[in-house]
Amino acid sequence: MAVMQELKKIGLNYITVDLGVVTLPEDITKEQKNQLKQALHSSGLELIEDKKDILVEQIKTAVIESIHYSDTQLKVPFSAYLSNKLNLNYTYLSNMFTESEGITIAHFIITHKIERVKELIQYDELTFSEIAYKMHYSSIAHLSNQFKKMTGITLSFYKTHGQRREINIENL
Repeated sequence: MAVMQELKKIGLNYITVDLGVVTLPEDITKEQKNQLKQALHSSGLELIEDKKDILVEQIKTAVIESIHYSDTQLKVPFSAYLSNKLNLNYTYLSNMFTESEGITIAHFIITHKIERVKELIQYDELTFSEIAYKMHYSSIAHLSNQFKKMTGITLSFYKTHGQRREINIENL
């Protein structure tokens, strides 16, 4: 919504505005681009122009959408999902992501899965087994081990003593 508002203020028409991507009907002038950069910056956002950075953001967006905003289980490994979605070789995606972010895609995925698990625990609507299944863990033991490894505490301890997440998903 913030991006759409900034585009309207500048007088730029757009075709679509999705998470991390804006499609414009035509090229914009250098002056319009600078206005957009400044407007986005004042809203706490940034314009990404480097193709490598754009691809890294597309990887992040795909992971976040899949883990946080979709209840559909992937029928293929995450590597195949990303390769198909971005139409690029996974090894290339992985190497570029690691070079840019300093962590692997797998670590990024695990970090987001654990944050989603925390959220589901806080909702207190699902059992640990249901959460493990929903988050595509092979077993509750696998989820428990990964949760403890990432957070330093057990699922049960988090459930009884956990605090509300105060980290924005995009900043993980």
